[in-house]
Amino acid sequence: MKESSISSDLIRGNIDTIILRVLCDGDNYGYEIIKAISKKSSGRYELKEPSLYTSLKRLEAQKLIQSYWGDESQGGRRKYYKVTPAGIDAYHSNLADWTTARELIGRLIEKQEEPS
Repeated sequence: MKESSISSDLIRGNIDTIILRVLCDGDNYGYEIIKAISKKSSGRYELKEPSLYTSLKRLEAQKLIQSYWGDESQGGRRKYYKVTPAGIDAYHSNLADWTTARELIGRLIEKQEEPS
């Protein structure tokens, strides 16, 4: 793990929301989703393929995303994923929950001066 990398344990519970966020920008396939996440994190976080495909299967089972086969271009056909209206709603709900949790966790773990 790179020195500037973030512990995957801190991100693990938010992978589905991160993937939904990427797909809100447009339909995409696995490798490009991984690249988009790495780029958005300035290379500080790399989602591994097994984690990606586990999340994609879960999101599809929950009907938050749909998959389809793209046209054959250089090489084999690619499986693309697109976010559904329910997935967009889930993304916004998860974002609101995360924002609340971030504020609360900050209060709980940051050292704060006690009022006199």
